[in-house]
Amino acid sequence: MRNVEQVSSVKSELLDIFMSMEVAEHQQRQKSAAIRNLRARRGIELHNEFKQLEQELAELDADDDLIQ
Repeated sequence: MRNVEQVSSVKSELLDIFMSMEVAEHQQRQKSAAIRNLRARRGIELHNEFKQLEQELAELDADDDLIQ
């Protein structure tokens, strides 16, 4: 009977270890996904900022052409 209890205890400990590893992996995947999303969002923001800057510079050039 004692061997059955030991085996059951070991199984329980292994299951606990496995579950904690799964939780840690899940948290790491979530963190990585959040970082990727933030980088993508910042990339889109930079793209839009450059487009706006180009547009404003083009307007300045057009204004300079009108003055001359």
